[in-house]
Amino acid sequence: MPTGHAGASVPVAVLLHGGFWRSNWSADLMDAIAIDLTARGYASWNVEYRRPDRHGWAATTMDVAAALAALPAVVGSEPVAVATGAEPVVAGSSARGAEPAADGCRLDLDRVTVLGHSAGGQLALRLAADGGRLALAVSLAGVLDLVEGERRGIGTAAVPNALGGSREQLPEVYAAADPLSRLPLRVPQVVVQGAGDDLDLVDVNRRYAVAARAAGDEICYLEQPGDHFAVIDPNAEIWHATVAELDRRLRS
Repeated sequence: MPTGHAGASVPVAVLLHGGFWRSNWSADLMDAIAIDLTARGYASWNVEYRRPDRHGWAATTMDVAAALAALPAVVGSEPVAVATGAEPVVAGSSARGAEPAADGCRLDLDRVTVLGHSAGGQLALRLAADGGRLALAVSLAGVLDLVEGERRGIGTAAVPNALGGSREQLPEVYAAADPLSRLPLRVPQVVVQGAGDDLDLVDVNRRYAVAARAAGDEICYLEQPGDHFAVIDPNAEIWHATVAELDRRLRS
C-alpha cells in the first residue's frame, strides 16, 4: 500500500508474472514494478499462482481469478484463504503489498487494473474476458494469440505444454484461454511491446492490437525500443510510457 494517502482511495494494480507458465519463474519478476507503482500511489497486488507444469491449467486460471476476487476482503482484515482446489491461494501472503496501510488509505475497487508480463499478459486479458471487475487490462509483451503461439512453437512449445495439449486435442481449452479468440473483451486495454523482443511476440502483439480495434475494443498499443524485460524495468522509457498511460486512465 502507498504511504501519504491518509483517508484516500487509491487505484489498485494487480500484477501477474510471466515465465511461459513454468514453475522456474515466480512473482519476484514483478517486484521492481510493484515497488515503483506503490511509490507512484498505487496499491500493488503481486500475485503468485500455481503453474500448469505442476498443477494443471485449471489450477492456474482458478488462482488468478481467486486473487482478483479476494481484493474486497484484503484491506482491514486478516489474510483471507481463498479456496482454489488442492491448495489455497492466501491473500496477504501469496500477494505482496496488500496489507492495510498505517495511514488508512483504501482500495478503490472501481480503479483496478491488471498488468501481466509475457505469459501473465495472456492471463491478464483472459481475466478481463472472463468478466473480472477491471477498469483496465494491461499486457506487457504478452502471449496474446495461443493458436499462433502453438503453431510457431513460442517458448519451446510453451503453449501446448501449459494448456495440456494441442489446439486439435483441446479446442475448448484454447477457445477459453486465447485472448485473440475472446475478442471483444469489452474492457479497455493497453498492449505494450518492446520492439527488440522476439519477432514472433512483436508480430503477435501488433496483430492482436489490430484485431481488438476491429472488434470494437478500446485499446492503446505502445511499441517502443526495448527487449522482453524492458517492459517491466522501472528505469526503461517503455515502462515510463506505460505508467503515463495508466495515470491518464486511472488517476486523472
